Amino acid sequence: MSVKTKKDLRNLFIYQVYSRNHNESGTFLEFINDLDRIKKMGVDIVYLLPIHKIGQKQKKGDLGCPYSIQDFRSINPEYGTIEDFQQLIKEIHNRDMKLMIDVVYNHTSYDSVLLEKHPEYFYKNEKGEFANRVGDWWDITDLDYSVDSGLSEELISTLVYWTKLGVDAFRWDVASLLPLDFLQEAHNSVLEANPNSIFLSESVHGGFTRYLRTQGFDSLSESEIFQVFDMAYDYDVHPYFESYFKGEVSLKRYLEELIRQEEIYPGNYIKMRNLENHDFGRFAPMVNNDQFLIKNWVAQIFFSKGSTMIYAGQERCDNNRPSLFDIDKVNWDGEDISPLITKCASIVKDKIFSYGNYDIKITDKEVYYADFSLDSKKIVGLFNLGKDKGLLNVDIPDGIYINLLNEKEMEVKDSKIELSLEPVIFWVN
Repeated sequence: MSVKTKKDLRNLFIYQVYSRNHNESGTFLEFINDLDRIKKMGVDIVYLLPIHKIGQKQKKGDLGCPYSIQDFRSINPEYGTIEDFQQLIKEIHNRDMKLMIDVVYNHTSYDSVLLEKHPEYFYKNEKGEFANRVGDWWDITDLDYSVDSGLSEELISTLVYWTKLGVDAFRWDVASLLPLDFLQEAHNSVLEANPNSIFLSESVHGGFTRYLRTQGFDSLSESEIFQVFDMAYDYDVHPYFESYFKGEVSLKRYLEELIRQEEIYPGNYIKMRNLENHDFGRFAPMVNNDQFLIKNWVAQIFFSKGSTMIYAGQERCDNNRPSLFDIDKVNWDGEDISPLITKCASIVKDKIFSYGNYDIKITDKEVYYADFSLDSKKIVGLFNLGKDKGLLNVDIPDGIYINLLNEKEMEVKDSKIELSLEPVIFWVN
């Protein structure tokens, strides 16, 4: 973890947007019309998937993948012009939100500006061909930081360019595959341009790190990632999250991994919690669109220690993960859970969620039961992820408490509380 990382970043609410499929035109200017709604939900950071020109050589789908980038300093003409982007930055800042963009510095498209001008910056396989290290990413060719320092200088210069244009934060695609010294130099250079800039790492699954290392390639561990980045994806525990929904492990096993994060990461570590994103599909179908489970899980990720990300359309329980490679619009006609999201976002702005002691309890129920405590204050979250019934043993004084999510009273009697199907968050004192 960067020593400069402030624990306040745990309060952040990030809203992920794929511009191409967010609205009818897919442009920045039309997206501006949605900013008031986004701000009303309590969003702090608008995060855009890659905004640059997409490579056409060996492209995937009709329009190509936004992670196969042709020019790191360009704007995808689908979205508008550089002036349109600057207007979007201005409008986001006018609403007291920040803008995060994706940076993809592991690879480029096969028709990229960099490949044309500096082929020496690129990885080559044993046959001497431009290639990628991962077989199924056949539309991209990998960069090689070991050959020429000019590559690092060019990419850092590009980061500073976007920072000075007004970009507040960067989400680093497959950050674990990049050299640590480059990441440290990039971070320092960006902080010189904007001391408040935020770095989010898409650090990869542990299994993928092990695989890359067996193939002779470097891959940073999560502990190395936290030497540079302010926050990281929750991919170290994501396999347990997926296995729980497949019925392969218990909720207890997943919770044990969450508890373990408290033991192995720096005191100011920040995990970015999310239920869905552009890679892993929509959450609602994972629970068969059960509104009780959707609401409990959404409230749980907000309550968990760390920042929170919602993928655009999740607030309407969209079942369709938009294709990265084609026109495939978000479905905005589903069940609206934005009031719950707004309420949760407001609750977790309290400093107890950034500076408090966090404790997850293991119980005999399929319930996520945790609390934060700071000074004389304590706040409790109970999320019935198994739709269990009956009484739950709790370490809470007997009394009447108010669920902050629906203003209903609840009673703790004889150190037990009646389980509800609704998510529950309440102050103890």
